[in-house]
Amino acid sequence: MVRSEFFVNILKEQGIDFYAGVPDSLLKNICAYITDHLPAEQNIIAANEGGAMGIAVGYHLATGKVPVVYMQNSGEGNIINPFASLTDKDVYNIPVLLVIGWRGRPGVHDEPQHVKQGKVTIGLLNTMGINYAILPKDEEGAAKQIKIAVDFMKATNECYALVIEKDTFDTYKLQSVEVNELAMSREETIQKVASNIEDNACIVSTTGMISRELFEARTAWSQGHERDFLTVGAMGHASQIALGIALQKPERRVYCFDGDGASIMHMGNMAITASMKCKNYVHIVFNNGAHDSVGGQPTVGLKIDFCAIAQAVGYKAAYSVETMEALEAKLAEFKNAEGPVFLQICVKKGNRKDLGRPTTTPIQNKEAFMEFLNK
Repeated sequence: MVRSEFFVNILKEQGIDFYAGVPDSLLKNICAYITDHLPAEQNIIAANEGGAMGIAVGYHLATGKVPVVYMQNSGEGNIINPFASLTDKDVYNIPVLLVIGWRGRPGVHDEPQHVKQGKVTIGLLNTMGINYAILPKDEEGAAKQIKIAVDFMKATNECYALVIEKDTFDTYKLQSVEVNELAMSREETIQKVASNIEDNACIVSTTGMISRELFEARTAWSQGHERDFLTVGAMGHASQIALGIALQKPERRVYCFDGDGASIMHMGNMAITASMKCKNYVHIVFNNGAHDSVGGQPTVGLKIDFCAIAQAVGYKAAYSVETMEALEAKLAEFKNAEGPVFLQICVKKGNRKDLGRPTTTPIQNKEAFMEFLNK
C-alpha cells in the first residue's frame, strides 16, 4: 500500500502542494492526511467537482503551478464541462492533476449506484482526451508514475489523471476532527420525522447515510419501503426529484430528506424549488457539517445560514432546530404549513458502526414507489 504521507511528499517534491475536490471513500485516507497537514487555503473542499476545477484553474493562473483535483469517479460528470470548455488543450490548455477514486470497478463488488460509473470511468477519460494511469499500490511504483504524470503535464500543459483502486492507500485516520456540541443523532431525527409524516406522504432521501438510516428505520418498524425513493446516487439532486414529484402530485405531501453536503453541492436547486411555489413541498436538511459517508471530511454546513438562504430564494418559511423538543414542535406545525417549507435539523456527526445498506435493488425501489404514488 501507499502511505498518504508518502504520496503527499512525492507530489510536494514535484512542486505540487495545492488541492481542491470532493471527498471519496477510496480517497478518505489521503484526504484526511491533507486536511491534517496542509493549511485550509491549500485544501479546498469544494461544493462539487466542477467547482473544484474552477478553483484549480484560478490557482494555476495565479501561480503557474499544477494543482490537484480529487474526486470519486461519480464526479467525472461534473468536470466534463470545465474540462472540455476550459482546461482542454484546444481552449486554455491548463494542467490539472486529477486523482479519481474508482468505485464500481468491473470485477470488484460495489453498491449498485457505482456499477455503471465504474464501467465507464476509463472510457470517459478516453473520450475527454485525458491521459491517465492506474496508480500502483506500491510506493516505488507510485513514485515513478507520479513523475511520469508531472513530466507529461509540464511538457504539454495538459491534464493527467491518476485512477485510484480500492486499497491503494494505507490507513490514516483524520486527527483534526471538528466536533460539534449537538445532542441529536441524524438517525434518531430521521426516525422521528419519518414516523410523523402524513399517511399519503412520500419521502425522497439523498445519497449516503440518510437513505441507509431511513431504510433501516422502516425495516425495524416492519414496514415496507414503498413510500421512500432512495436516491442512492446522483448526489445533490434529491431535492429536484422531490420537486418533480410535488408538481405532479399536488394532493400528496412530498418530503425531501437532504444532507448539508448534498444541498451545498447544487445549492442553486433551492432557488428553483422555491420559484415553483409547491404548497406540498417540505425540504429537510440534516446538517452535521460533514461528508459523513466518505470519511467525515468537513463541509461548511454549520458555518452558513441555510434558513436565511431558503428565505432569500423564496421558501414560504424556514426553521432550524437543535433539540428533540423543538423538532417535535415544528413537525406538528408543518401539518398545516403551506410550502415550500424548509427545515434544518442540526445533528452530531457519525453513525452506527453496524448500519446496513438497502437490501432492495434500485429497480425494486422505483417500482414499489411508483405504485404507491399512483394508487
